[in-house]
Amino acid sequence: MNATTTQPNAAPVRLTPGEVDLATLRRVHAGGVQLQLDPSARAGLLAAQATVNRIVEAGAVVYGINTGFGKLAQTIIPPERLAELQRNLVLSHSAGTGEPLPAGVVRLVLATKAVSLARGHSGVRPELVDALLALVNADLLPRIPSKGSVGASGDLAPLAHLACVLIGEGEVTAPDGEVIGGADALARIGLAPFVLGPKEGLALLNGTQVSTALALAGLFGAEDVLAAGLLAGALSLEAIQGSIKPFDARIHAARGQPGQIAVAGAVRALLEGSGIVDSHADCGRVQDPYSIRCVPQVMGACLDNLAHAARVLRTEANAASDNPLVFAPLEGTSGTGDVISGGNFHAEPVAFAADIIALAVAEIGAISERRMALLLDSGLSGLPPFLVRDGGVNSGFMIAQVTAAALASENKSLAHPASVDSLPTSANQEDHVSMATFAGRRLADMVSNTAVVVGIEAMAAAQGIELKRGAKSSAPLEAEFARIREQVAFIDQDRFLATDIEAMRRWALSDRQPAMLRQILPSSAQV
Repeated sequence: MNATTTQPNAAPVRLTPGEVDLATLRRVHAGGVQLQLDPSARAGLLAAQATVNRIVEAGAVVYGINTGFGKLAQTIIPPERLAELQRNLVLSHSAGTGEPLPAGVVRLVLATKAVSLARGHSGVRPELVDALLALVNADLLPRIPSKGSVGASGDLAPLAHLACVLIGEGEVTAPDGEVIGGADALARIGLAPFVLGPKEGLALLNGTQVSTALALAGLFGAEDVLAAGLLAGALSLEAIQGSIKPFDARIHAARGQPGQIAVAGAVRALLEGSGIVDSHADCGRVQDPYSIRCVPQVMGACLDNLAHAARVLRTEANAASDNPLVFAPLEGTSGTGDVISGGNFHAEPVAFAADIIALAVAEIGAISERRMALLLDSGLSGLPPFLVRDGGVNSGFMIAQVTAAALASENKSLAHPASVDSLPTSANQEDHVSMATFAGRRLADMVSNTAVVVGIEAMAAAQGIELKRGAKSSAPLEAEFARIREQVAFIDQDRFLATDIEAMRRWALSDRQPAMLRQILPSSAQV
């Protein structure tokens, strides 16, 4: 069976198992790219498949190949029922619920599952990997329910919904939004439904790809709001005519924290050449509140946490995480190979990474909300109360700050670590689980909340700069000011603000921030 694609103009991206980087994964998440498996992976796929076939032909009993699953692992399945076993496994595990996962997350699930299988430790035929990538390339995305996984033994229920499509079942969202059946989706890429061979169904279901995809999507969103938060913070500093002395490189070198050093350097680059800074160089201002003065320390710690999470997730996106794993005999040897049961499906590393991202996202929003409150406090900012003229008749940003406070507070609850929870499943066979899927899934809400907070701050900072407009800021900040004004106008009197807030939320989730910010982010740097 030869898989075909429907986006011939998209630039091809070659996936080499074990070497897929974060920048590539970010492109997959964004969509619009063609994916192809590096040809070097095929030999390993075929060797592992041959190892499984030898076991079946020899009549050896091996878990996952010719036995039941989980608590039913002691049940031996005769050869003539192995195809039925794999099909039933996929259908019985398709027990997810909730709204379908977002398109970008599903693209990541398909791509990382293909990469995991292509490591050559799963025992599946290459055509299954080709089919997964063909679905991505045709933008035919399986409808995967967002709830129903505890993150061990892998993401069983959601991945079963993906596997259903390969056997001609389940549902798929087509590029035009139409919901079609799995068999129809396969036909559109020139394939017939698969009859799964020994271990193939289990290999498709077992693994951490859904948890990892959700956490990766959260990471990319966290990067965007961190960069937007640094922009908003620099604009707020300009609006209150704050001191740039706390960003002196010597201070941060003396501590040595890499994220802190990088953030301080990025803020200095943003402010370089600012006429506003020059205009109050001799004002005698000694210290600003922590939300301004400690931006490198707080946002730098967030950056370090994101960098650590990025390293974990990059590794996991390239990992063989199903069970059991197949180890084909070394080339030139006469061995039959080994199939070994382990626990790579346990998504504890992903759960920890997602929890760390959650902490960073919550803090980005928390310090942004405090800067916004500072802007509104005329005693601290030197700006009109609530950033509006004719106060009293006009309330200005008063309730916008309440919205920011509500969302920052909500994120504090959402940041509670999911990884500390566990609930046994499968008759206590699976007695400790990671909850990584929820850990990753809640990041989308948190990122959106923080984007609102940061967007409101940036809008308020632009208002403050304009209220006190004299000298120009730096070139990058003036460019960002202009971009903000493309989204929202100056508030000269009260108006309906919800539309402005939504526009600024989208601004905060943009990846159009200046290069000096993008280059310090994990998906742009080597991590």
